[in-house]
Amino acid sequence: MPRSMWSGAISFGLVNVPIKLYSAVSKKTVRFHQINGETGSRISQKRVDATTGEEVAYESLVKGFEITKDNYVIIEPSELEALDPEKSRTIDIEDFVDLSEIDPIYYDHPYYLVPAEGASKAYGLLLSAMQESQRVAIARVVLRQKEQLVAIRPDKDGRLLMMETMIFADEVVPKDDLDGLPDAEDLKVSEREVKMAQQLIESLVTDFEPSRYKDEYREKVLELIEAKASGAEIVSAPEAPTPTAVPDLMAALEASLAAVGSGSDKKKSSSKASEKETAKS
Repeated sequence: MPRSMWSGAISFGLVNVPIKLYSAVSKKTVRFHQINGETGSRISQKRVDATTGEEVAYESLVKGFEITKDNYVIIEPSELEALDPEKSRTIDIEDFVDLSEIDPIYYDHPYYLVPAEGASKAYGLLLSAMQESQRVAIARVVLRQKEQLVAIRPDKDGRLLMMETMIFADEVVPKDDLDGLPDAEDLKVSEREVKMAQQLIESLVTDFEPSRYKDEYREKVLELIEAKASGAEIVSAPEAPTPTAVPDLMAALEASLAAVGSGSDKKKSSSKASEKETAKS
């Protein structure tokens, strides 16, 4: 059962909506420890002074910002604490915007906002109003001593409000800073090529079912761990081929469409055979 990680209220004008905050995701990353390959013992890392080579006690550590090579400005914990945002238990809505105006690049981490006990009516009012207006709330909240910019929106089913922490604009890498950014002339293609690409896209259109997509790498890592733990012999996989540029774009599109069509025919044949078997039984 997930636990609430924060409680407070959404501040909406003079209306406060008490809520509880839950993380909407639980990462399934496979975590490894560092082991001495010769002894099989776990490695413990020590904090060592780069000049003296001596171990440094935790209480002696301070934060330093490098302004030039090996030249640091030392910042005391009390100095940082003085800059901490004022502790608050409210999510302060500042603006409402259209969802389509927010580039997904600004989204960071999703949360569920659940009404606190006795707050269902006020919560339902905000949820219904946001659904009707088709707007997303932009707000600020202090989480873990850091002020976060967040977006609040109804979930797909219209039962809950979702909150996404957001990246600030100056944290997004400008596209113009990228090497090899193509210009308009490089991106020109023929109308026939575009139509064939659209046909290929349409042939692959389906309903989005999140459960269809698995973290295949993580599953393979877990299988490898299980196999090694049981003493199985591990054979290295061949190296993946290096992708190369397509020499003939039209030929590649035509081959792709033919492959998709062939796959569809096989699916239809399999489906018909299954229907026949069902009818016989």
